[in-house]
Amino acid sequence: MAEPRSTRKAVVALLALAVSTFVYVTTEILPIGLLLLIAADLGIEPSAVGLLVTWYGLVVVAASIPLTQLTRRVPRRPLLSGLLAVFVLATWVSAAASSYGVLLAARVVTALSQALFWSVVVPTAAGLFRPQVRGRVVAVVLGGSSLAAVAGLPLGTWLGQQAGWRTAFLALSGVGLGAMVLVGLCLPAGTPGRGHAARGTDPDARRYATLVVMTILATTGTFAAYTYITPFLIEVGRFPASATGPLLLVRGVAGVIGVAVGGALADRRPGVAIVVPVLAQAVALLGLYAAGGTPAAALGLVALSGLSFSALTTALASRVLQVAPGSADLAAAGISTSVNVGITVGAWLGSILLPGFGVRSTVLAGGLLSLAAVAVALGEPAQASSGAPTARTGTPERCRSV
Repeated sequence: MAEPRSTRKAVVALLALAVSTFVYVTTEILPIGLLLLIAADLGIEPSAVGLLVTWYGLVVVAASIPLTQLTRRVPRRPLLSGLLAVFVLATWVSAAASSYGVLLAARVVTALSQALFWSVVVPTAAGLFRPQVRGRVVAVVLGGSSLAAVAGLPLGTWLGQQAGWRTAFLALSGVGLGAMVLVGLCLPAGTPGRGHAARGTDPDARRYATLVVMTILATTGTFAAYTYITPFLIEVGRFPASATGPLLLVRGVAGVIGVAVGGALADRRPGVAIVVPVLAQAVALLGLYAAGGTPAAALGLVALSGLSFSALTTALASRVLQVAPGSADLAAAGISTSVNVGITVGAWLGSILLPGFGVRSTVLAGGLLSLAAVAVALGEPAQASSGAPTARTGTPERCRSV
């Protein structure tokens, strides 16, 4: 009976890690929905509240690789439990903050824990199960982050409006506490550097470098367009301002579907799991440039852009575990940094294009960058026709029945 019990514990640990990604991403973006409430309560400008998100992202970019390197020998159960404990405490401090300085400091601490959390969570989750279901395991973990935009931000905003912005942060702290307890109880102790997900199953430094370049191009393209999608829908798509919220919700729901699609492709058709989503993103963004003035077309293309980017990031997380040239944690940290660089550069690029060339130029730039990402992705050697990666180290007996 020990093996089924271990399997159940692995499933619970996986779900707890998915909840953890949900609370981390919701906490990162929650100031967007509570911007005016926080500004009014602390007596600051709304732009200062917006910087809470900017600084959060910059900390994640700067800290991911160094923190992963420093903690590479720490067992994953105490590491992830400790990171969630930091999250719980720092989010509680955010809720209790009496000044902007305290709130900013608490956010920086939370971002530091997130930087390391994102570097180790996917390899840790993948190591719980056999390699043949890796894509679906990654999809479960990243599904939590996708739900943050669809459900976390709207629910957190609603709760903040009803009971005060501090209550929303307290609620996230409470959910994080539950995830921390489950991770501590159900995640195997493990030893860093062991297991099939600790290192690349087919290590290749050139393929990994190709993925990094492709990730930066694709993410920059996405966020050059997505950062300014609201004015695009109003000015070009001719939607009323009141419709932009539901339209973004459609994109978010499509993103959740994209996570499932990316996980399935990574397991069943790894050869196309990267190229197809990037190509679909290019089609969506260039389609918006050409036909965004037609409301029905704009709606479908916005949904396609959300689905394709989520499918890409899910398949990418699985592929990294295959081609990582060394530690999977460090490789994941490099990809996480690449995504955040793309987010930052994409938003900056859009801000440069918008005043000089109009909002349609942002989707054009995004589409062209996505095409460049397709060209780079095609340069990565195709995976072996055997399909899902196989581990070079032995698969733990408890995982073989999953």
